[in-house]
Amino acid sequence: MISVSKDITTISPYIPGKPLETLEREIGVKQAIKLASNENPLGPSPKAVSAIRKGLRKIHHYPDGAATPLKLALAEKWNVSPSQITIGNGSNEIIELLIRTFILAGDEAVMAHPSFSLYRSVVIGGHGRPIEIPLKGERHDLDRMSEAVTEKTKLIFICNPNNPTGTIVRHHEVRKFLSQLPDRVLVVFDEAYAEYVTDHQFPKSVQMLDEGAPLIILRTFSKAYGLAGLRIGYGISHPDVANYLNRIRQPFNANLPAQLAALSALSDEEHFLKTLKNNETGKKYLTREFDQMGIAYLPTETNFIYFDIKGSDAKVGEKVYTALLYKGVIIRHIAEGHLRVTIGRPSENRRFIRSLKAVLAGLPTDSERRREK
Repeated sequence: MISVSKDITTISPYIPGKPLETLEREIGVKQAIKLASNENPLGPSPKAVSAIRKGLRKIHHYPDGAATPLKLALAEKWNVSPSQITIGNGSNEIIELLIRTFILAGDEAVMAHPSFSLYRSVVIGGHGRPIEIPLKGERHDLDRMSEAVTEKTKLIFICNPNNPTGTIVRHHEVRKFLSQLPDRVLVVFDEAYAEYVTDHQFPKSVQMLDEGAPLIILRTFSKAYGLAGLRIGYGISHPDVANYLNRIRQPFNANLPAQLAALSALSDEEHFLKTLKNNETGKKYLTREFDQMGIAYLPTETNFIYFDIKGSDAKVGEKVYTALLYKGVIIRHIAEGHLRVTIGRPSENRRFIRSLKAVLAGLPTDSERRREK
């Protein structure tokens, strides 16, 4: 039997949301909708699709290993040097590159819990030690995170807005937090959902980077730009950090269609604004419906809502999730009564609410459950 590191055996594989085709085949539903993976319900920019089609005749060539046009466009967008940009196969790859670059066996990385599960698994996979700090008031507890820093701490992950809660930490809080840290610790600001933020106190992370803060800021084209299937994202950091990451990055990690689509998506302001408008409209509708139904939820700065189905049954969340599947509605079950739904198109949001009402109406109440016992 091939031996495997004990660290690897402790990692649970990531379980993605069910693809529509798989769900329809497995349980016999038709016209299912997927509101589980925080994808853009409007799809990709038409300009991005056109760019992919035009570029298909060139896919017998390797892509630009430096992603030069895309780097130049991103550098202009953020007013930074192209040498500060790292292109990744999704921002997930950059997270892995950070672990490979900065974490040695036994080193520590501080992160919140719950937050994006990849941080923990990749740190363990790199033989490091994840230090998980519980959320406070459903937000990152920056004070406790700074107190958790030791001589072994190399990285701190801040998912902002946080997944799965949709909450943020604000500019003044981040400034205070950074002032408490030693310069040798690199702070990873994962801003995958930042395009959706409406709170004016959201941290100006690029400004803080320019001022010398030890940061890397991660962004993705998978969410607001609707390119999740192409896997492309980027990081903004000090040139030295980008240089180290590029030393171990695969030479052609961002494929040609992804580079072409990302470059065109950046220029499609009309589609981008439609995406934001759809999200705000959907957010208002869903939160209004939750209020009327008496369902607790967290105010969100993202394209998803984290909500709570209360009750004495610890498995109620899983039951609601499964019942919705049989109605052709895929959302995300987080833990116990906690669920997460992506904000979709108006018709998808209405179908989700209709289905949720029907499912909840069929569940026994707490008093009925006690009588059954």
